[in-house]
Amino acid sequence: MAIISNAVTIADAGAFSASLGSQVLIKTLTASNDGTLSFVDGASGVVLDNTYPIYKIEIIGVHPSADNRDLDFNVSIDGGTNYNVAKTTTTFYTYHVEGGGTSSLEYNPYADLGNGTGFQEIMENVGGDNDQTGSGEMFLFSPSSTTFVKHFTVRTTHYSANNYNKHSYIGGFANTTSAVNAIQFKFSADQIATGTIKLYGIKDS
Repeated sequence: MAIISNAVTIADAGAFSASLGSQVLIKTLTASNDGTLSFVDGASGVVLDNTYPIYKIEIIGVHPSADNRDLDFNVSIDGGTNYNVAKTTTTFYTYHVEGGGTSSLEYNPYADLGNGTGFQEIMENVGGDNDQTGSGEMFLFSPSSTTFVKHFTVRTTHYSANNYNKHSYIGGFANTTSAVNAIQFKFSADQIATGTIKLYGIKDS
């Protein structure tokens, strides 16, 4: 006799079927005054290859030790020896001041890269006060492709040094047909005092 729940067969003739879900946690990094946090394929249990077509990164409560620090990222094609892959990006954000009144929706050309090899800003002017942090998520698509460039999207929200909530949207691509096999996050001119960054793989449907 089959056991059926919400039109899904859970057990049939004694055999159980349970979905493991499409999102798989690969690695969690917890900051403690770290200069950088990196996910490198093949190191410390990290998988960043053709195992998954999409990788998701969750950034949770990252906090710098000083005011006005930008959270940035870059990718590598040589296992983390160099983080200098050319990227083309576009950025816009919304913000609202804590005390009310000032708010806006703006394109941010200063954070864009035009085939630039530097780190890409994903949070601007994060505050260093004890209650100021930032969080967000990033998707990296088909990083192991050796045919196409590597697209990514990022969405973050943070408490800025000037007491704004800023919600940023970044999209772009790493302009390389080599496989991307590492990604690194850091604050500009500062350490990541606290915070968590998680790497997930998302299975094919």
